[in-house]
Amino acid sequence: MTVVRTEGLVRAFGSTRALDHLDMHVPEGCVYGLVGPNGAGKSTLLSILAGLRRPTSGTVVLGVDRRQVAMLPDAPRFEPWLTARELVDHARVLVDATIPRDRVDDALERAGIADAADRRVGGFSRGMTQRLGIATCIVASPRLLLLDEPTSALDPAGRRDVLELVRELAGDATVILSSHVLVDIARTCDIVGVLHHGRMRFEGEPEQLAASGGSEWTIHLHDEAPASLLDALSDAPWSDDVRVVGHGLVRVHATDLDAAQLGLVAILADARVRVRAIEQTSTEFEQAFLELTR
Repeated sequence: MTVVRTEGLVRAFGSTRALDHLDMHVPEGCVYGLVGPNGAGKSTLLSILAGLRRPTSGTVVLGVDRRQVAMLPDAPRFEPWLTARELVDHARVLVDATIPRDRVDDALERAGIADAADRRVGGFSRGMTQRLGIATCIVASPRLLLLDEPTSALDPAGRRDVLELVRELAGDATVILSSHVLVDIARTCDIVGVLHHGRMRFEGEPEQLAASGGSEWTIHLHDEAPASLLDALSDAPWSDDVRVVGHGLVRVHATDLDAAQLGLVAILADARVRVRAIEQTSTEFEQAFLELTR
């Protein structure tokens, strides 16, 4: 079952198109990651899916009732004089007052702020406010959860906890999250959508995106790179770009990660050069993203 489908979606602000004939397909029960540069249209798309904005043209079809959709904006704000428990309970009542009240404490626990349940939220850090927002979203067990940069204000441990929660929710809910942290998307999401200038440049599994990108390596030498080494690197079947980027620094773009890992060592050994280090300076996933958003 498809939970979200858009066709030819356009959202214009004056003469600027935030979304430009965007097509998107989100299967039920998956974690769908939206990535793209600032201004790519991620927040605009999520707000349209949540029903907070109308598209200029195009089609949006949801496979769930609008009342089963919850959204966490990038920077949620709450009434500062209320406690975390009161706010999550308010969210429960707004959706359905018959939802058992014990779901409030469960949502606070899952979001990692149970110990602050009775504190007024005006004193919360941005990271705690983000967690509170997640609790208000999950208290009513939505079938479609939209998360706009949910880890942006969190430390590494907090990011890990939130992403683990997202994975736990998958299956019970369909989750669409946007993020600038590519490694989070690669590790957490079943499907990735790459937005650029309001268009969907790629939609598929993270492994498919990674396979299209290759990888980039920097070789640190003690001395200037000899021409014979540069020629050997350029002639390698897995190499499609070789550049000298500084004294003793050679950058190689490889189309095949496994072949590059073996081939680089063999070529350097044959060239008998003194190597300081070999560094993978970008992953296949990062390279594919950069190539799609140039």
